[in-house]
Order: sequence, then C-alpha cells, then structure tokens
Amino acid sequence: MTKKGGDSMKKVYSLVAVAAAAALVLSACGSSDDEGGGKTAVEETSDRPISFTVAQDEFDGYNTMMASTYSTANSAITDRMMPGFGYFDTEGVWQKGTDLGDYEMVSEDPLTVTYTINDEAVYQGGTPISCEDFYMDWVAQNPQWIRDGLEAEGSDATTLFEHVSGPESYANPVAAGPQCEAGDKEFTIEYSAPNPDWELVVTGVLPSHVIADKLDMTKEELFEAFKNEDFDVAKDAADAWNNWNGETGVVPSADEAPSWGAYSLKDGGWEPGQYVTLEPNPDWWGEPAGTQELVVKQISPEAMLQALNNEDVNVIEPQATQDTLDQLEAMDGVTVQDGLALREAFAYCVPRQDIVDRLIKPLNEDAEVMNAREYFPTDEEYEQVVEASYDGRYDEVDIDKATEKVEESGISDPTIRIGYSGPNQRRSDEVSLIQASCADAGITIEDIGSAEFMAEGGNWDTGDFDVALFAWSGSGQVVSGQNIYATTGNQNMLSYSNETVDAEWNKVISSLDPEVWLESKEIIEKELWDDLYGIPLFAHPGIAAYTDGLQNVERTVVQTGIAWNAEQWTW
Repeated sequence: MTKKGGDSMKKVYSLVAVAAAAALVLSACGSSDDEGGGKTAVEETSDRPISFTVAQDEFDGYNTMMASTYSTANSAITDRMMPGFGYFDTEGVWQKGTDLGDYEMVSEDPLTVTYTINDEAVYQGGTPISCEDFYMDWVAQNPQWIRDGLEAEGSDATTLFEHVSGPESYANPVAAGPQCEAGDKEFTIEYSAPNPDWELVVTGVLPSHVIADKLDMTKEELFEAFKNEDFDVAKDAADAWNNWNGETGVVPSADEAPSWGAYSLKDGGWEPGQYVTLEPNPDWWGEPAGTQELVVKQISPEAMLQALNNEDVNVIEPQATQDTLDQLEAMDGVTVQDGLALREAFAYCVPRQDIVDRLIKPLNEDAEVMNAREYFPTDEEYEQVVEASYDGRYDEVDIDKATEKVEESGISDPTIRIGYSGPNQRRSDEVSLIQASCADAGITIEDIGSAEFMAEGGNWDTGDFDVALFAWSGSGQVVSGQNIYATTGNQNMLSYSNETVDAEWNKVISSLDPEVWLESKEIIEKELWDDLYGIPLFAHPGIAAYTDGLQNVERTVVQTGIAWNAEQWTW
C-alpha cells in the first residue's frame, strides 16, 4: 500500500500504469496481411563469432515446451533450433510462412486449417519432418482420452505430459487431432469453435522419432499407437518426453536432441552458468546461419553493460532505465536501440489534468493531479518531494512531443491496450479520454477492461495487456512502498528492478529518522519518474545495444526479445 499521513481516511485514485512481462507490448497489432519488419536474409555465414545475453538464467535443456522450462532465456537458444510456421516481426505483426512450411485457412465454419510442411524439411541427422511429429505435439497437450485414462487409473494427476499449454488451447478444441497419414507432409486440423488465435496454435514440434526410439518403436508405430488411444504407450512416451532434458552442461547428441533450424547445439559448447554455444546445423535446408558460432552467455543484468563495453558480448537487452540509456550512449563502438521513446510519447499524450477535471473534481473540487507515489498532496512533504524528483514535463498534454517520440520509436501506428477490473464506469471514462487525446499523436488506445481482467487466467495473469489501471488506498505505513517498488517486493508484480531504488528503501527500513526517510524517498521518486514506472500512466519499455558493425540486430515488441532473429545476426 502507498504511504498515507493525516488524521482522516482518504482514498486517492491514481492511474498507475504497469507493463506486461510477457505480451505484445506497445505493439502495432496485426496479422500477416499487415506490413511489418520481417527477418533479413543472410547471404553468407560469417567466420566471426557473435555472443549475446538476455539473462543470467541457466539453460534448462532441449525440451523447453514444458511448464517448468518455457522461458525467454531458454527460447533465446531453442528458437534458433526450432522454427515454426510463422513469427512475430519487429512491430509485433505475425508473419506466416517460413522455411519449415506454410498454412491456409480452408474453412471458417467450422474453422479448418491445412498445414503444408516443406518437402526438404528434415531433422538434424536426416529424418523427415512429417505429420506424425505434429500429431505427437497434439497428444503432448493431453487430449481427453489421456485424461480419461488417468481418471480410470484413479490418478490424482490431471495431465500426463507436462506441457506448458493446457488442454483447452489445442487438445480440447481440436478433439480429433491433426488429420493425416504416416509420412504425410500435410495435415489438417478442425476446431469445434472459432479461435481468434488460430494462427498461433500449431508451432514447430519436437521429433517423435526420438521418443519412438526410446520406446523401441518406429515413428510410424508410435503414431498408430497414439491414434488408437493406447494409454500405456502414452504413459511411456510422456515419461520420455517429460525427462528429455539431461544433465546440466552436457550437450546431448544430435540423435537425442536434433535441430531443425539454422543452428544446432555445439558439442562441448555448454559451460554451466556461463554460456551455450550454437553452430550451423549441417542438415538445414533454409538460408544460411549468420555466423559459425553463436554464443548465448548467462550474465546478470548489472553486469551486462560492462560486458558489452568490454566486447565480452556483442548484444544485450538490459533493464531499461534512464541511467542505462545514458551509460550506453556514452560508450564508443556501440549502437543503441531504445524503446523509451514510445513510453514517453504515451506519457505526453495522457490528459491527466483533463481526467481530474472531468471525472474527479465533480466529486472533490480540491482534487489535483498527483506527481508522487509515496506522498499525497495533503502531506506537508509533498511539494518538496515533487520539486526534488519531477520537472513537470508531463503535467500538460503535448501532442507535438508525443508525435515526435512516436516517430523516434520507429513503431508505426502503435496500439496500447489498457486494462482494468470492470465494469467500472470511471475507468472506462478515463480510457475514453486517453483514446481521444493520444489519437492526435497517432497512438491507438484499446479498452480491454473486463470482469476477468484480474482473474486467474485473465489478461493480468497472462500478461496480455500494456497498461493497467489501479486504485491504491493509503496505509499510513512508512515502508509499504518497498513491497511495490523493490526488486524482491511481494507486490512488485511486474518485476521492476532498480538498484538505486533498492538501496534507498534499505536506508528507509533501517532508520527511525524522518529526515532519512524524506531524503531517500526523494531519490526513489526521481528514479521512478526517470524510469516512468508507477506514474499516472506507464507502459513497459525495452532497450537494447550491440557492437557496431554487427548486422540485422533489431528490437522487437514481442516476448522473444532481442534474440527474435538471432539466426540472422552476422558481421
């Protein structure tokens, strides 16, 4: 809760904008029919290695489709090895059709989609990619016959395969599974109901011949067993699928973990806690990999900038703060791509004063725009804190600056989705006012408020939003804000992290001196303003930097982050 002083209970409503950790953030929403920034073709593989980092997390292994392994850090590696039928480009536009194959909706009612696999598509080692692999992917998402088998056994488990996706996303709505015969390079799926995300349901798949071999079966035999709903075979297959990842630091053979992308795991190239090395897949049929060695390093966020400056890595995507941007721009031989501009554009076009005047002043004529988080306008320290932390640049709408920042961001026709727990007329009105104002700067605002927004599985839970509206009530506590803004705070639901903020909170919590509290909170407020976090409206930024001369490095607005096209990076 936000700190509140005074001798009477007052509820203060502020527009607190929090960003999505895993979502299309500030994206130009669209499909493959829209224009976007697609991948750049590589003409020749470079001999010069490229190294990058997205996190310090250890690589969990080959099967990253499990709930326990599905992460950005793992995907930075496996996405280079496992292409699907499409990808999100730099502007969040879905581009269909890849070297793996393509697809086509052949009917809207019922929704029916046919997928065609490239005739040349093979796993590393030469085994053709065929419909059996996509059938196993469907089975791995626990269709009804598997759940029935578990129930018949009296098991407490609700799923057999530990897949990241629940049955409701694919196994249930496509109850019959992919329709095909063994060896086919084409398959069709039919949905029981319309699905707005139908283009994202079927992706690249893990090799069924590897699982079949572990069960002393052929690929075709495993396929037939699945089609015959053989629960015993499914249990054995699930055991192998769930335990595909071996010992940390030991690169599995191509027989155990084959690639079907531009890169494959390099033998001996995994040093736990340090790096994973990829090399070109010798059986890749598509355009060349960008370099002979692509090294993914595990580096902590606080060490990323120095690593880039020392050329220990060539590409980073650190926590986006003003201090980070200043340090990167001061480096020689470094190109900076930052997403702060679009966040600033949003802040410049939000009509904070108009919102207060129209929606709040009729209820409280003394209401005013708040410019602090830890102090309310009724607190005697408020003016001092605001003067020390905020220069007033977002007090009034500035469409010219907002438009300039949109252009600077490089994102055309940006769309920002604002969510809240609804129905809530005041918040709906707030979004309407923001829509009208930001439209003049070329920013489209979508209202995604609903009764399910904060519910389990809702937009907030899944990160499927750009901005969220909250109302905080004052608690009177001095240190309650630490729980919201400190890196390890339980209410820090979007994983905001700022070393200076953390250090100042530690000073507050260890002192009984109000002057210490005030001095530290002035610093905290300034950092939060500089980061545009927890202000009246805020959207999550991104920032990236890379060594000059490296080609094809492009920021993207989607969850894959800077590594989205790492297979195209080259010198």
